[in-house]
Amino acid sequence: MPANPKATLERLLTLLGFEATVEERQLPEGLMLEVHTPDAGRLIGRQGQVLSDLQYLTNRLLYQQDPQAPKVTVDVGGYRAQAREALVRKAREAAEKVRRWGDIVELEPMNAYERWVVHQALKDDPSVETSSVEVEGSDLKAVLIRPRRTPAQA
Repeated sequence: MPANPKATLERLLTLLGFEATVEERQLPEGLMLEVHTPDAGRLIGRQGQVLSDLQYLTNRLLYQQDPQAPKVTVDVGGYRAQAREALVRKAREAAEKVRRWGDIVELEPMNAYERWVVHQALKDDPSVETSSVEVEGSDLKAVLIRPRRTPAQA
């Protein structure tokens, strides 16, 4: 039986004791489940950690129902969109510092999705390049932004 992402998330939220509705939207990068609840802060958690956990659990449940089920993104109150915009802004400001001073800028440690957002935000910038580097003592990686090397410099 194919997985039903909206129904799965609604059931999970009910079992967790949240009063919420879920809106399903198709995006170019996949399926978005937007949660509407008066208790958004508790579902988002500190730095979006509860939201990330909720998304992980939802995707695990969907995979158990149907291993071919596409991954879904879960958002609460537009948090992910706002966080993404802030991250893109931070990446562009760091790239401007690199252009201005010629120094390498290291952003704070991030999860894979956040690093992907930074790499995507700067991929078409001809003056800088990005790379992910391991952070000692952490499971996370940081993004380095540096002046783009020309083939003659490489």
